[in-house]
Amino acid sequence: MLQIGTTVNLADNSGAKKLKIIGIPGSRKTVARIGDLVTAVVKGADSAGTVKDHTVVKAIVVRTKKEVRRKDGSYIRFDDNAAVVVDKDRNLIGTRIFGPIAREIRDRGLLKIVSLAKEVW
Repeated sequence: MLQIGTTVNLADNSGAKKLKIIGIPGSRKTVARIGDLVTAVVKGADSAGTVKDHTVVKAIVVRTKKEVRRKDGSYIRFDDNAAVVVDKDRNLIGTRIFGPIAREIRDRGLLKIVSLAKEVW
């Protein structure tokens, strides 16, 4: 679960290094979970990357440190909080996904992210 003000790593090659969450769209949502869309500011970016430093972007959360309970009763958690940068139509900005991705992303209908990931847990 990620709150406003949380800094997350990037799981794609869009050029950003970190994102700081500044908003969670939705009716009075206070936390973002795996698969949620968030509004974030780019903190540190590669000069040759697609996104530039200090720009406001949309991102989808793909990993969280806080465990997520699955329907079969098992829990899954990751070592870091991570997100991927998307445009307004939820299309990926980057062309590669780094690290494992939660299976809940597939359930949310974000198949492009799942297809580019090397591991789906």
